[in-house]
Amino acid sequence: MKKLIFAALVLLIGGCSSLNTGWDYNPEVNFTQYKHYAWVPATKEASAQYQLNGLLDQRVREAVDADLARKGYIKVDAKDADVLVNYLTKLDKRYKVDSINTSLGYSPFWGPHWYFGGSLQNNTQVKEYDVGTLIIDMVDAKTNKLVWRGSANGVIRDYKTPQQRIAKMNEAVVGVLNNFPPKPEK
Repeated sequence: MKKLIFAALVLLIGGCSSLNTGWDYNPEVNFTQYKHYAWVPATKEASAQYQLNGLLDQRVREAVDADLARKGYIKVDAKDADVLVNYLTKLDKRYKVDSINTSLGYSPFWGPHWYFGGSLQNNTQVKEYDVGTLIIDMVDAKTNKLVWRGSANGVIRDYKTPQQRIAKMNEAVVGVLNNFPPKPEK
């Protein structure tokens, strides 16, 4: 089941035409202290119950690494890091309901009591679709507390090539990390 969710998320991140991004952070944290980062080390318990999609994991990590390097952060071992990076994904089912009312015939008086001829028809369509979410967390390595969280979500669409999926993953990660580190309040 988890493999299916991650495969679908690859399609989401690989196919979002419009991404909803957002972030939150602890305003008491001085983000200029963070210069070195590492990925949160995987635990045996998490690995046992959580089968990660290797392609998705590789694409997320490469996109995050590239964006953080572009911003001047240096990837180091976890023991030497100022901030630890982690991500998670989820998939939600959504429904869109469209109702179309049509009438046949002629009505000189528009209203429920004055309808003459023809018939009123109501056509309702329910469409199911998937929305995937990518969440990226930044955790202070000394205190082990979450200091920043960013997310992107969008409707899952399919792209045919891995190159298209990688490009959209990069776009999604850049969108999520757009406000990391947070801009100082003025």
